[in-house]
Amino acid sequence: MSPTLLTKRLKELERAGVIERVSRNGSGAAEYHLTRSGEDLKQIVMGIGIWGQRWVETRVALDNLDPDLLMWDMRRFVDPAQLSKDKCTVQFQYSDLPPAKRYYWLVIENGQADMCSIDPGFEVDLYVQTDLRTMTAIWMGVTTVAREIRDERLELIGPGDLCRSMQQWLGLSPFAKEEKLTS
Repeated sequence: MSPTLLTKRLKELERAGVIERVSRNGSGAAEYHLTRSGEDLKQIVMGIGIWGQRWVETRVALDNLDPDLLMWDMRRFVDPAQLSKDKCTVQFQYSDLPPAKRYYWLVIENGQADMCSIDPGFEVDLYVQTDLRTMTAIWMGVTTVAREIRDERLELIGPGDLCRSMQQWLGLSPFAKEEKLTS
């Protein structure tokens, strides 16, 4: 989705009372949160996601990839409690993307994660090198960090404890545990 279309959709949802825009840290940046009305829709949206995970063929889902969406979702589900340090910066390098979209950072500090598509300037604790399809498959629960390292589609460069615990602190899509079904 283009940034222009995303902005349009967010404004429509805000006008409809489904979400509200909240300024973040006085920086001019904003986050969107569900309103009471939006919370009422949550169960329906989660139901559609569960249905998709069960019934939509994985290959089809892995053919429509968006690095911004993947990174944003990963940011939301990082579990800082699984990290051995209070502040951690992880750089993701997607080898199959053009240079302008190749690098992303997760900055995890004080129990919260933030996603950056521009170098935040912090010392990187862990480098994650892979392609977008592999990282998306890990996030979806189709494969694991260990399997992708073994099959040489994922390379982690950093302290051993941070590398070994990636599957735990990264978390998974909320739909990853859903079993695939066939008709």
